[in-house]
This record gives sequence, C-alpha cells and structure tokens, in this order.
Amino acid sequence: MFRNWRIGSVNGALLAAYFIPAWSLVAFNIMVAPVHGLYERPTVAVALFLSDHLQMSGISTVRAAWLLALGRLTVVAFFAIYLALLVVPRTRKSGGSDEALGIALAIGSLISFASMIMASKVAEMAALRLHATELLLLLGAAIVLVIERPAAVPQVAEAPAPLGLEQAELLHNS
Repeated sequence: MFRNWRIGSVNGALLAAYFIPAWSLVAFNIMVAPVHGLYERPTVAVALFLSDHLQMSGISTVRAAWLLALGRLTVVAFFAIYLALLVVPRTRKSGGSDEALGIALAIGSLISFASMIMASKVAEMAALRLHATELLLLLGAAIVLVIERPAAVPQVAEAPAPLGLEQAELLHNS
C-alpha cells in the first residue's frame, strides 16, 4: 500500500497535520473576537507591530486581524485540498496534488515570513521562534517539492504484430 508514496507526499501530509488544526484555531479565535484573538501568543507580534509601528485605529486593527485570519484559512483550505487529492492513488502517483501543496506553501511562507519580520521589529522572541520554525518547515517542504518529481511513467513502444500464417506478405497479394 505504501510503495507508491513519495517523500514529498508524506512530508506534505505531515505539514498538513500540523498546520490545519494550529492555524484553524488561531483563525477562528480571531474571527470570534478579533482584538482578543489577535493578541494571543501566535499573533501577538503582528498585533504589537500594527499598534506600535503603524499606529492603526481600532477598526483598522480589526480589519487587519480578519485579513490575517482569511490568509490563514486560505492556507488551511489548500492543505485540506492537498490531503483530499492525496487520497486518490492515481493523482498521488502523477503528482497532481502538488499544485495545491505549492499554493499552501507559498501563502503560508509569506504569512510566516511577514510575521517573523514583525516579531523581530517588536522584539517578541517567543513569537519570532514560532514563526521562524513555521517558515523553515514550509521552506523545507517547498525544497523537497521542487527537487522530487513524480516518477515518470515508462513509455512502452508497441511492436507491430507478426503476420499470421494465413496472411502472406507478398508483393502481388491483393
């Protein structure tokens, strides 16, 4: 059963197993209570950066929090699509699920990188370590995805079928 699994597929499934629940909880906490959810540990660096460096008003901070939640839910959705496509063996063997994983990795890396930069600007070391770890996980999976390609399907050249005894190949046979 596990003979046709590539290391990139297993790596993507493990990443999805981490990012789907972790980022869903953060996004739903932000959606329920935007300001309170934004000031929780995974997003506190973004909240401090928005309030200290950009001096955003309350409603602008709520809008930025919802935008962050939307971005995180988009990454979660693409990881879920990747897992759904990974279940189908033909899609997994051909690498058809890699596009959804690539989109999740790109958007997730962008969010983690921006959050890491914001955490370094406000000197929030715990958030910096969290976002740097997430970024390294996503970039490592992207490298594996780029380097490891799906196995090529061998092309079988068909030889012409031999003529039977009743079909003689003669020049004047009509």
